[in-house]
Amino acid sequence: MAIEVAALAASGATSTVVGLAVTEAWTQARTRLTRLFSRRQRQGGDPQTDTDTDDVEQLRSAVAQLADSLQSDSPHAVGDCADQLRRRIRHALRQGSETAQELVDLLSDMRDSAGDPPSDPPISYHVPEALRRPGPPSQVPALRHHFINRSDELAVLNGQFDWGADPSHVDVRVLAGPPGVGKSALAHYWAHARRTREHFSDGRLYVDFAALRNHAGADVTEAVGHCLRSLGVADAHLPPSLGERTALFRDRTADLRVLLVLDDVSSPAQVRALIPNGPGSAVLATSTAKLGELTLDGARPLPLEPLTGAAGLLLLADRCGQERVAADAEAAERVVGLCSGLPVALHVAAARLVNEPRLTLDALAAELTDDGRRLSALSVGGESPVSAVLDSAYRQLSADLAHGYRLLGWIPGPTFDAATAAAATGQDLESAQVLLDVLEDMSLVELTEERRYRFHGLVRLHARERAGVEEPFGTGLAVTERVLTHYLILTALADRSERADRLRVADLRTLLAEQPDPFAAPNGPRPLDWLAAERANIMAVLRAADEPALHAPGWQLAECFTVLFLHHRHLGDWRESLELGAGYAAAAVAPAAEARLRSLLSRPLMDTGEHERAQRELATARSCAEIADDPVLYASVLEFSGRYWDRFDPDRAVAAYRRSMELNARGGEPRGAAIAAFFLGRAQDARGDHDEAVDTLSRARTDLLALPTPDRRMAARAGAALGRALDNLGRTGEAVPILREAAHTLELVEGHAYEAEALLDLVSIAERPGADRATLRDDLTRAISLHTEMGSPLAESLRERLRRSADRD
Repeated sequence: MAIEVAALAASGATSTVVGLAVTEAWTQARTRLTRLFSRRQRQGGDPQTDTDTDDVEQLRSAVAQLADSLQSDSPHAVGDCADQLRRRIRHALRQGSETAQELVDLLSDMRDSAGDPPSDPPISYHVPEALRRPGPPSQVPALRHHFINRSDELAVLNGQFDWGADPSHVDVRVLAGPPGVGKSALAHYWAHARRTREHFSDGRLYVDFAALRNHAGADVTEAVGHCLRSLGVADAHLPPSLGERTALFRDRTADLRVLLVLDDVSSPAQVRALIPNGPGSAVLATSTAKLGELTLDGARPLPLEPLTGAAGLLLLADRCGQERVAADAEAAERVVGLCSGLPVALHVAAARLVNEPRLTLDALAAELTDDGRRLSALSVGGESPVSAVLDSAYRQLSADLAHGYRLLGWIPGPTFDAATAAAATGQDLESAQVLLDVLEDMSLVELTEERRYRFHGLVRLHARERAGVEEPFGTGLAVTERVLTHYLILTALADRSERADRLRVADLRTLLAEQPDPFAAPNGPRPLDWLAAERANIMAVLRAADEPALHAPGWQLAECFTVLFLHHRHLGDWRESLELGAGYAAAAVAPAAEARLRSLLSRPLMDTGEHERAQRELATARSCAEIADDPVLYASVLEFSGRYWDRFDPDRAVAAYRRSMELNARGGEPRGAAIAAFFLGRAQDARGDHDEAVDTLSRARTDLLALPTPDRRMAARAGAALGRALDNLGRTGEAVPILREAAHTLELVEGHAYEAEALLDLVSIAERPGADRATLRDDLTRAISLHTEMGSPLAESLRERLRRSADRD
């Protein structure tokens, strides 16, 4: 296929430009590129009619943008510009542009003369910029193509929503229809309309339930948690239960005018939990089901039917050209009819016409009519128009690309990047990128705003069904294993980048040997940001690891992944990942791993109030640790046990922490011993042994700072606890500077919840009669700012406390 050749040339050209741009050869490369563009422009004809002249300017602009992006600090800008250049070269090559071919030849020559550019790493990373976007949330994905028609449905939406200046209620709408009919596209388009943006001035939130769906309602709990985080509520203030989260969500939205777009809803409960309280707010849900029960909540359904013939022709003309459709209107109508008005099928059909200039509408219609292969999984109303179109496009792929398409269908998780695709297909990164370029041009995969790829659900089904027919038995398991290994490497590197000396059972030294570490790169992502961005994919990989051959890497991934949840409390995913990991460890007869994972599992269980089950998990963990006969591991299990007994029996907690300290010391684990001492000191202080607590916490702080890599965060927490213990002894003069130092360090290491605690300790001391009040207002103001940023319910009471303090002064 011409499109495959174009994609290969474009991918190679882009890699060459990127490779040269980071070497000393870039000055020469830029000079030669400038000469090429200048010469082609001088040779060009009328700029209004000469396609090659237009290609020259667009290619010149794309190369210049890529060069500029390489001087920035953003790897996302480089990736976006590289994508744009590859698209421009590919387009120009398809159009027969001499400039594009000369550019490919020139860069190939320069690459040969300069030597091979730096090779792409076997792993990759893409962190959506939206993770750190300031201002009101704007999360609804933008469409990456023109939106065609649906004027009647848009009129109904606009007519039914309350656009008044003083609205009195919350609108709930459900777009219902079969797969591939365009529900999400309509919802996304409407959410980005100017009138919609202006009306919902406090934010537009987005939840894709397809990415969250697992079991037992955990998707709803996580969806509400996601929305609360988007509205500024920090993990430290997220309630564990769905009921508490829903109540907090309603409270947080009481004075806001927000829009929630909920994609791929499967049950009324998913919508009910996310109906905001602010008058003028709205919920727009998409679903393949009608969700009739929601009418009891005031919801109004809007059934979405396939496009009419006229609307389908408009979409086809927009994608492949009005002149082409007009030249063979009868055949175009047949193609639209054979696609049954489903946009997903029309996109693929139009892509065939764009990428194969010699393919006529009449030939395509005949091909679709004669196609005898139908996949029942893709049927709509007893027929399979999507299957017919996808089969037709699929047969245009070369054997290698068709094989890659089938394997990509087996990737667990909703999205993937080029490196994950390379792992799934067993290819190098550039070959995987060529595959993705071809599939994207054929509308078989979609490139998201975050520069990740995803299948439409029906296309994924098609890829998997073709794989089931054409791939040897066991290929799907091999794909899952490669993707699991890919994520295990990256997650392990992220875990170690966050804290290298944390206790780990998995020995991954051989696996990680000589692997490039993207988190150590100058422009690499922050480990927790990458883990947060990949959370849904990693969870999907963990669920897919339920095969005997995958149990060992499965529990290893669960152990590494827990570093995310120690900082971001996605309790549902944390619990499930550890349950899966512990189950895999038990099946693999790995008692040390099972002990570690079950003791970790006690944390989310305690946070959600499941104390009895937490105790059972800890008892099993202790038994497994005894079998493993590892004193450091047993010390860790005892530390978790102490944190359980903190709530119920202080004496048992103290005993558990003391034993943990002893075993860590015996096992040569100074950080584990120091952390156990920190928790021991807090337990001693809580039960009134303040003198002992001061000695224990002083030693813990000193030992944490004396580590080869000092643990400043934990040392600051120990310092704050030491300050409280000193104050409890009446040694307030000693307590204040220690609390002050702890608060300052916690600010530097972004431990803001603990910083706020230390500041409020200082405020409480300053509020006492006769105390020095010089820093009271500054400390209280900073604490208010932190609690406000975290979405803490204490923020308002702290503001009142500040007002009372001002009145006294």
